[in-house]
Amino acid sequence: MAGTLYLVGTPIGNLEDISMRAVRVLKEADLIAAEDTRTSRRLLDAYEITTPLTSYHKFNEEEKGNALVGRLLSGESVALITDAGMPAISDPGEILVRKCRDSHIPVTAVPGPSACVTALALSGADTRRFVFEGFLPQETKEKKEALARLKGETRTIILYEAPHRLRKTLSELKDALGEDRSVALARELTKKFEEVERMALSEACLRFGTSDPRGEYVLVIDGKSPEQAARERAAAWESLTIPEHVAHYEAQGLSRKDAMKAAAKDRSVTKRDIYAAMLENDDRTAHI
Repeated sequence: MAGTLYLVGTPIGNLEDISMRAVRVLKEADLIAAEDTRTSRRLLDAYEITTPLTSYHKFNEEEKGNALVGRLLSGESVALITDAGMPAISDPGEILVRKCRDSHIPVTAVPGPSACVTALALSGADTRRFVFEGFLPQETKEKKEALARLKGETRTIILYEAPHRLRKTLSELKDALGEDRSVALARELTKKFEEVERMALSEACLRFGTSDPRGEYVLVIDGKSPEQAARERAAAWESLTIPEHVAHYEAQGLSRKDAMKAAAKDRSVTKRDIYAAMLENDDRTAHI
């Protein structure tokens, strides 16, 4: 029988934030695959875990993933850990999980801390609906596309950012989302000097224009308010006739029925009103 792959969550800062089950699994596994063995050694030494350790990171995911699958198929159990938090969440792991699923190898998780959820809970932002984007793309075209997509996002937005890129990212977010949009900047989470500050993007740009960012950051950004989103949707169709409004939605792939329903919702009228306007337009067109 194949062994089991364990995705083990590890502390994001405070070494005490590890579960009893995580310690047990790490001790009982045949092998621990770690993103950075030097970083992980500090945690393992603190809990007297002597399980053999191997590296598994984004530069050897494919080759090492195949080797780990081979060991799992031979019946060994492997615990996958990252430098901090849950494996496969903006960290190596998803490729290995997919390989194991394809090979019918059991995969389970030992839940642990997560920087994105911790920052969200501490941010004061709306926690009911949120979107996790991880790190923004570094390629210019892809980043512009991502920022354009986030501009219309009404859910709370969570991003990760490295200190050396923070100034540029805050400036780009301000230009894309507006200088008044609120952002919570979280760093050193669960550590002695934990810091979570909430301010407008314009203020954040000023703040880090004069002080050097230190440590990895989690940015929790308010989504666009429903009122603003509604105003922008209205502005997009106010100049359109009803047939043009329906055609706009049809061009996006909606059926005629769904397009009429969407147009009725935008205009706060009934579907009967939209249907009547479409019939009138069809009659007028037929007589031309």
